[in-house]
Amino acid sequence: MEQNSKINVGVVGATGYTGLELVKMLVKHPYFHLAYIANSEGGTTINKLHPSLNGVCEDEVQKADIDAMAATCKLVFLALPHKTAMAYVKPLLEKDVKVVDLSADYRLPQDIYEEFYCPHTDRANLEHVVYGLPELNREAIKSAKLVANPGCFPTSAILGLLPFMDKRIPNTPIIIDAKTGVSGAGKKLSEVTHFVNVNDNLFAYNPLLHRHAPEIANKLDVSFDEVNFVPHLVPVTRGMISSIYIQVDEEFNAMKVLQEFYKHDIHVRVSDMPVNMKNVAGTNFCDIYVKRKGNMLFISSSIDNLMRGASAQAVVNANLMMGFDETMAIPDIAYVP
Repeated sequence: MEQNSKINVGVVGATGYTGLELVKMLVKHPYFHLAYIANSEGGTTINKLHPSLNGVCEDEVQKADIDAMAATCKLVFLALPHKTAMAYVKPLLEKDVKVVDLSADYRLPQDIYEEFYCPHTDRANLEHVVYGLPELNREAIKSAKLVANPGCFPTSAILGLLPFMDKRIPNTPIIIDAKTGVSGAGKKLSEVTHFVNVNDNLFAYNPLLHRHAPEIANKLDVSFDEVNFVPHLVPVTRGMISSIYIQVDEEFNAMKVLQEFYKHDIHVRVSDMPVNMKNVAGTNFCDIYVKRKGNMLFISSSIDNLMRGASAQAVVNANLMMGFDETMAIPDIAYVP
């Protein structure tokens, strides 16, 4: 497909890690042309923000402007913080531009969102958004104009739990012990993510009350009180692993249930041994392992937090929205040994 016949897309929020990963995939996409790159300031080029792009992409970075991106793009990726993203979504949709939003702004119903985040200023579009987990909503994503890209922790946890929710003893605790690399905290410097604090260290943060817990509960159709979610920060750059525990009582072959559930999902790999972060690094894969002991079911789920947990999943969603194969431009080989 010639460049002038490709579909123009844009990335708003190009400064961060997820913005970089989006650009890396989009410049190699056979059907998308990255026609617009923006952040809050502009006045630079993408390779100056991310020197790893030297010789690959040296496009100008604009100061984000809704009219400019609407005049240029058919679809826009918003790699912006919550609250900031929703200010762009409504006017873009009104200008017939499709949106993949990587923030939390459209992942939850209004009441839950406002309890854990802030007042919502675009409540009308909450009625039309599709939650962008392809294994859950693939057909709906294909016709969506607005997709809410899932959070990284919810992606890992939900994919691990989905095959077994009808096997779980109702109203028993769902325990999710999750660990993530430091890139999940974004580029903004903080005392928590300072090298001296993170190096040779491991610690939980916001246990049981983390904002991703209600997202997990909402998409699994259980109460917030049933989800016991504890995230941990580990001294690695990227990657995520969730150790999940639920109670079951009926007899079934857990591995066969897992294999059958995901037999048509190319980006979920069922593992016969406990999963690790390295095998999914730089890819959109989610690796899942399951083991049973008595009434306890242990599920281990691993993703790359920047890819399956953000940017690669966003490109998969865009592929589906524009009628392309979901694997287009999605890396499928881990880049570490």
